[in-house]
Amino acid sequence: MQLVVARIGRAHGIKGEVTVEVRTDEPELRLGPGAVLETEPASAGPLTIETGRVHSGRLLLRFEGVKDRTGAEALRNILLIAEVDPTELPEEEDEYYDHQLMDLDVVLEDGTEIGRITEISHLPSQDLFIVERPDGTEVMIPFVEEIVAEIDLEEQRCVITPPPGLIDDHAEIASARDAEAGTDADAEAGAEAGAEEA
Repeated sequence: MQLVVARIGRAHGIKGEVTVEVRTDEPELRLGPGAVLETEPASAGPLTIETGRVHSGRLLLRFEGVKDRTGAEALRNILLIAEVDPTELPEEEDEYYDHQLMDLDVVLEDGTEIGRITEISHLPSQDLFIVERPDGTEVMIPFVEEIVAEIDLEEQRCVITPPPGLIDDHAEIASARDAEAGTDADAEAGAEAGAEEA
């Protein structure tokens, strides 16, 4: 099974290094020196990682045969793809590969359907589930213990306990606006009544 493990960003310095947007929970395994990765588009690869290091919180890679900034810039926005055994599991018990989480049904603890996971975004601070709701809209769910209560791969579902406003923020904003409008209307009605009495 092929999985996208990173996207190449801008060139760093003049010796062929590039920044990468990591899309795997195991960069040390998938993006280590010597790793050979397929690419999208395929014509850009395969690429072999020569060196890797972390600089200011970003992973920097250098590929074999890429020796200068021009070569590094030519790789920008290329996706890096690793071959992964579909039966392989992460080393940590509470970790998952992206392909295990894709298309899971997202539900509340009471069984209320929220949607399904269509994408996983790996940010520097945390991972996000991009969840498509039944009406076609999307909601972002942080993949943190406080919100994601259970991942059940057998039942193909993800149980969440979202804080107020995370999945129903539009409704809250609308109701808050209606409440404000109602208060204004009440105030105006009161003022008119007062004027009539006067």
